[in-house]
Amino acid sequence: MSQTKTAVAEHVKSPERELSAKPRSPSPQPHDSRAPSQVPSSPKSSAARLTSPAPESASRATPAPERTPAPSTPAPSTPAPAAAPADPQPDALDEEISEEKVIDLDTFNQILDLDEDETHDFSLGMAEAYFTQASTTFVDMDQAFEKKDLAKLSSLGHFLKGSSAALGVSAVQATCEHIQHYGALRDEENGTDLTAEDALAKIGPLLKRVKREYEVAERWLKNWYKQNATPAEA
Repeated sequence: MSQTKTAVAEHVKSPERELSAKPRSPSPQPHDSRAPSQVPSSPKSSAARLTSPAPESASRATPAPERTPAPSTPAPSTPAPAAAPADPQPDALDEEISEEKVIDLDTFNQILDLDEDETHDFSLGMAEAYFTQASTTFVDMDQAFEKKDLAKLSSLGHFLKGSSAALGVSAVQATCEHIQHYGALRDEENGTDLTAEDALAKIGPLLKRVKREYEVAERWLKNWYKQNATPAEA
């Protein structure tokens, strides 16, 4: 580094002597003034490459502004971190709504015991009927929520709770029970009454949750019958 500094100092001092010795020729002055500005750039860039190793630039976002100091670069970098927190939310919800927590295997096995053979025609028919009922009920729930019809939401929650319990879809059953109570302006967990606004505020997130729980349950049930049910002979 001392040799580099000495070289830079010699390059910087040399144009000063030339300027004092040759004041009559203006053309060398811009040439000499540009020469020292170009010389120091090389040791700075070489020193920057030595001090900033390649692995750090790949793992950190800070080297990016150094390579592109233009103010336009921070703008495209801002949407990336904004989208990052959105990803963990579905993942956290999926972990909470896992297949193990959505299906009550004890109840489902009791339904399978009613099948007469490996075709599982009886329980499969129950599952397919449940799929149709749930899809229709969700549409009715959305319409009732838009109309702020709490009595209708309570009735639909009670209906889907019963059909879910019969097939062992315990997660949908539990969420629909909450919708049933909130629609009746009642918080059974805390033992308190609710206003219409409070009830709607509680039901809104539950409608999103129960649909996700149903999707997990439907996928699990369809996969189970695909893998275990023997097609009936024609």
